[in-house]
Amino acid sequence: MPFGIVHHFPGGTQDQYEASIAAVHPARDQLPDGQIFHAAGPVEGGWTIMAVHESKASWESFRDNTLLPRLQAGIAGGFNTPPQATEIEIYNLQP
Repeated sequence: MPFGIVHHFPGGTQDQYEASIAAVHPARDQLPDGQIFHAAGPVEGGWTIMAVHESKASWESFRDNTLLPRLQAGIAGGFNTPPQATEIEIYNLQP
């Protein structure tokens, strides 16, 4: 079952997003293994990222083996605070 994650970074900026995504994605135009959708943009008061993975296990693998270790190590120019996170068990995913 597809699994979604929405991260909102209060006060986040496009520059912080670019630095962070460069550190956790394999390339600017390539998604991590298991991720099937990625979107990001400015919202009132910060920056929001939405991602869909093939499964909850895929998300947890990316989170535990790539995202958290790189965030904990510090990303120069990246987001300064942890995100507000919402996890979603996807019921309906349309192309």
